[in-house]
Amino acid sequence: MSLPVLEVTNIGKAYRNYGSELWRILSWFGLRFKPIHETWTLQNISFSIAAGEAIGVVGQNGAGKSTLLKIITGTLKPSTGSVTVRGKIAAILELGMGFHPDLTGRQNAYHSAGLMGYTSTQIDAVIDQIEAFAEVGEYFDQPMRTYSSGMQMRVAFATVTAYRPEILIVDEAMSVGDAYFQHKSFDRIRQFQTAGTTLLLVSHDRSAIQAICDRAILLEQGRILKDGEPEEVMDFYNALIADKENNKVEQIKLDNGKVQTISGTGEAKVEDIGLYNDKGEKVEFVGVGDPVELRVRIKVYQDIPELVLGFMIKDRLGQSVFGLTSKDYGIQHTKLISGEILNFVFKYDANFGVGSYSIATALALGNTHIEGNLEWKDLALVFNTVNIIKNQFVGSNWIEIEAHSGRYND
Repeated sequence: MSLPVLEVTNIGKAYRNYGSELWRILSWFGLRFKPIHETWTLQNISFSIAAGEAIGVVGQNGAGKSTLLKIITGTLKPSTGSVTVRGKIAAILELGMGFHPDLTGRQNAYHSAGLMGYTSTQIDAVIDQIEAFAEVGEYFDQPMRTYSSGMQMRVAFATVTAYRPEILIVDEAMSVGDAYFQHKSFDRIRQFQTAGTTLLLVSHDRSAIQAICDRAILLEQGRILKDGEPEEVMDFYNALIADKENNKVEQIKLDNGKVQTISGTGEAKVEDIGLYNDKGEKVEFVGVGDPVELRVRIKVYQDIPELVLGFMIKDRLGQSVFGLTSKDYGIQHTKLISGEILNFVFKYDANFGVGSYSIATALALGNTHIEGNLEWKDLALVFNTVNIIKNQFVGSNWIEIEAHSGRYND
């Protein structure tokens, strides 16, 4: 059995204030002085990553994500614990970190690659590839201070990934790039994964985490709150974000092995949900493109000023396919009293690719579950689409196509 390429063992990071600077300096040499104030940003962080594995790190601002990455890359020393790295690390942390504003993109690429341990000969061999991948044109030979944040990201990513590393670490800096370059960057990341690169990705982008990562780690107040399947962790994180008013957050293991996340204050709850065909029959299997009705029954348990129902259809990886709220369609219910029952019906064609899907429901006081979260329920309903009469196709959506062609002699 091969050893993990990255092992993080009992990592902790504390920032300490001492009575004098002399005490601080002496503490560097092992002499112990009690600080007058101590703040821990990380505590008891332990995990390991196997070769070729992709791990997502998520958490709210201030959870300790960036501090953890700096410790792993060696730019910050931990107060406790150790990090064992077996392989070469390439990292994009804070945007522009290590770039000098008065140096050109080309000069900064040479400088950054040199700090990563590459020789001048190795950098010469790939500098044209870096320039081509970054696609910043004549700006590559202009001072970095003239760059936009997106252009800095392009040069940084192109430089860090010029050679395939054993471990690639990417922080939120990726989010500043334009859509085209993000697609291009993730394509390169997937190529690296196929070749055996280990990935550590910090992002608030649920789709990116669930599409790329094998595992996700949720940090909260400097500790690991959850480490598991990306969909399960992201569902819990989503509920955690909405937990602003002492909401209850629970996770239940279902018969199919999936973990269902339920959160909310509970003034209203989904009592029943079902998918029905055009004959009014409740179904679990739906033909591609068939008309269906989603019926949702809600019970009010306490008087509330308003209720909005939202639902989100997700694919088998938990990535969002389609979602809406009742308010988007002009349906408004106000001044609800305890004991009332609400029935919602949504009619649509199941224009989804063949596969398994789930529906998450959200009951809120407004158009978002972040504020006034009454109930958020992932995996409220699971259904499957099958292709019975449609033409063969691939992808996540069915689109009705009219095709024409002509053949002529010149």
